[in-house]
Amino acid sequence: MIIALASPRVSTSLDDALARIDRLLADASRRGAEIACFPEAYLPGLRGQDFEVWNWDHATEARALAALRDIVRTHGVSTIMGMEHVTPQGRQIAAVVLDARGALLGSQAKNQLDPSEDRFYVPGTGRRIFEVNGVKFGIAICHEGWRYPETVRWAAARGAKIVFHPQHIGAENAGVRLTEFGSAAAPYYEKAMVMRSIENTIYFASVNYALRFQESATALIDPSGACQAFLPYGEEGVLVQTIEPAKATGLLATRYAPERYREGAPE
Repeated sequence: MIIALASPRVSTSLDDALARIDRLLADASRRGAEIACFPEAYLPGLRGQDFEVWNWDHATEARALAALRDIVRTHGVSTIMGMEHVTPQGRQIAAVVLDARGALLGSQAKNQLDPSEDRFYVPGTGRRIFEVNGVKFGIAICHEGWRYPETVRWAAARGAKIVFHPQHIGAENAGVRLTEFGSAAAPYYEKAMVMRSIENTIYFASVNYALRFQESATALIDPSGACQAFLPYGEEGVLVQTIEPAKATGLLATRYAPERYREGAPE
């Protein structure tokens, strides 16, 4: 399977975001991608960061989803889009999954919020497995994949060959400039990518914004824990890579035996 990890710059409006999505999906399609993943809450942008988030309400969400379906249908690439979902309880961070015809396959909400996000969003509930072209996959959104490895193992134990990880880590106005993937001097995020892969024996595909000061790359980690490829820091673009689902055995995930962790003395 050929996958694409799309890393756009922060958008300034719905039209700007859709133009960037269209351009990156066109590139992914030309290069044979079957599925593409975009960063966390790309529509309209993640709240609480050092950039403006444009207006987003229920009507804008519906208009954005309709336009997105048209773009996906045009390019014929199944798409995982990080977007905000407006609910009666509040705003959720979600990842919407569309097939290559633009049909809605479902969505995955972010269930484990970073503490800093509590004032902007409400958590979702439930997890699910998706399938495109015979390959099963799960989705863990940003903080979930960094701090809650259970979210990745949940999918791996249920047959996911790859877990997509839409994220936002870094800043636009000030911060560190990384030059080397997995550097010991860098923040821990890229080491966490490696662990989510190797502890489950699956592919882990992490997708960040193209930020001026990125603290983690957009990268694909193979089931052995090796970084297969990553995009240059701070550059808008698409990482297109071939994965071999047969290598993602999920061996270590399926060996997890929760029944051995019961409290109390051994019987």
